[in-house]
Amino acid sequence: MKKYDYVIVGGGLFAATFAHAATSRGKKCLIVEKRNHLGGNIYCENIEGINVHKYGAHIFHTSNRTVWEFVNSLVEFNRYTNSPVANYKGEIYNMPFNMNTFSKMWSDVRTPAEAKARIAEQTAKIKDEPKNLEEQAISLVGEDIYKKLVKGYTEKQWGRDCTELPAFIIKRLPVRYTYDNNYFNDLFQGIPMGGYNVLIDKLFEGCDVELNADYNEDREKYDVLGEKVLYTGTIDSFYDYKFGKLEYRSLRFESEILDEENHQGVAVVNYTDRETPYTRIIEHKHFEYGTQEKTVITREYPADWQEGMEQYYPVNDEKNQTLYQKYADLAKNESNVIFGGRLAEYKYYDMDKVIESAFALINKEFC
Repeated sequence: MKKYDYVIVGGGLFAATFAHAATSRGKKCLIVEKRNHLGGNIYCENIEGINVHKYGAHIFHTSNRTVWEFVNSLVEFNRYTNSPVANYKGEIYNMPFNMNTFSKMWSDVRTPAEAKARIAEQTAKIKDEPKNLEEQAISLVGEDIYKKLVKGYTEKQWGRDCTELPAFIIKRLPVRYTYDNNYFNDLFQGIPMGGYNVLIDKLFEGCDVELNADYNEDREKYDVLGEKVLYTGTIDSFYDYKFGKLEYRSLRFESEILDEENHQGVAVVNYTDRETPYTRIIEHKHFEYGTQEKTVITREYPADWQEGMEQYYPVNDEKNQTLYQKYADLAKNESNVIFGGRLAEYKYYDMDKVIESAFALINKEFC
């Protein structure tokens, strides 16, 4: 008999959801996490009494009632609604693109019909199939919105001009002809009261945990401990990069404590001009309606991923998808290793989709 039913590699939300289901069924789990904390990218660090989202802003939103009821059965969520604003060279616009945005962009536009006509006039300039991201964006929202609110932000995010980026990166841009600043269309939205660590602690309750531990560097030790391995790390590192390394975009963060109660009046401000080096500033206290005397802000800088950096966004081009498929084909032949989560699947997931994916694995394993 092995000591554990599951050795779970990684301490993020996918691993946590599966671990919770396994332990609730009497299974014994060991969590092996490279970082010095659990929670993956939703981990929060408490600074000045404020739950700081250490790896970027995370707002939980879903239309899946089962997922919403699941997380709320563990912790209470607040009523936070994501309503970011965009700063273009000092001009402030509401996001997503809605009637507040349009009436600010064009002083003579006040009704949905006027906004539709102005946008249609500009999108009509792209007559053929868009050849790049710039043409695709203009075909969706017109030149004015593209130049002020899409172009610079996107070029910073990807580190390339929009004319050099493929059109498929932007399949749609949300355009709403209402005065509604709620960024998400989902039925449910909020932040765990007390931060995401409260949720993570609940999910990993009953598990044994090893932090600062690299499964891939000591695989023989961990494999003999468990009947099965759930691997949520990068799939290419599992196979020692035998076909090459998958590419990512990464992020860099600079946080600062400010001796003021309210710095920007909203949790997220996007800086959409190309010249400002960061893409956004996050003021964390607004996620939980904080009243602390001080505030903490974080500037977010996009970066080319290099070894040792966090992998945030997979580069979903043809080259990388072909490479991923080679690894995925190998993974299908593993007899006692299960692969799951955004890094193992080389896929960008919203939090609710991570939980849905974990639910699918849980049903397969236990039902």
